Amino acid sequence: MFSSQGSAAVRYDCTPEARVTKSLLGYGVIAGPFYVVASVVQGFLTPGFDFARDSWSLLSLGAAGWVHVVVFILTGLMVIAAAIGVHRHIAEGKGATAWVYLVVYGVLLVAAGVFFPDRPGNGFTVHGMLHLLVGGVGFVAFAVAAFLLARRLARTSRTWAVLSVVAGILLLVGFVAIAAGGGNVAANVAFTVVVILAWAWFSWVSVIFYREAALEGRIEVPVAAAPTTTR
Repeated sequence: MFSSQGSAAVRYDCTPEARVTKSLLGYGVIAGPFYVVASVVQGFLTPGFDFARDSWSLLSLGAAGWVHVVVFILTGLMVIAAAIGVHRHIAEGKGATAWVYLVVYGVLLVAAGVFFPDRPGNGFTVHGMLHLLVGGVGFVAFAVAAFLLARRLARTSRTWAVLSVVAGILLLVGFVAIAAGGGNVAANVAFTVVVILAWAWFSWVSVIFYREAALEGRIEVPVAAAPTTTR
């Protein structure tokens, strides 16, 4: 964007610090869509996978399970990057500690890829119980981050503050339902919807912070006037 001040032309740019913050927050924008799209595509391509009864974590099993493991790990790393971006953007004040819980969630997403889930009806294994544990703790951390960021979002939008609280509550309720449901179709579908909504919330909040960082880090850069020639 260009403008003029008197006889001097200027363009708007971001400080190097703001560019780094925006790049990190950008990972928060794409983390959810990446996980959802990758999971849905793999689910359609996996023989016997039933979206109504099977949780997406089960895609980590089988010959092509390594694909979903990679998806878990990459998504976790993107969440960690976004958390650092949140920390750079909200260094103090309301919501300043939310980034810690987002880091925890990202780390546990990576761990969820490392520890495979158990197939329903095949009993429990150590790695299966660890998968369930890191999933539960991770969702709690994500929900706490949503509650903390609600206080920060209330400064500019009461609606988004309320939606942040709702997203956190729904995620916790959804996880409890799927953990207790034992393959119940209604519980599995409800949990899937909740996960998608939670990722949508995270993407949009990352967009909000991305825009704020761009505005707060905006600077004016003088533009040299084009040389004139005379004949």
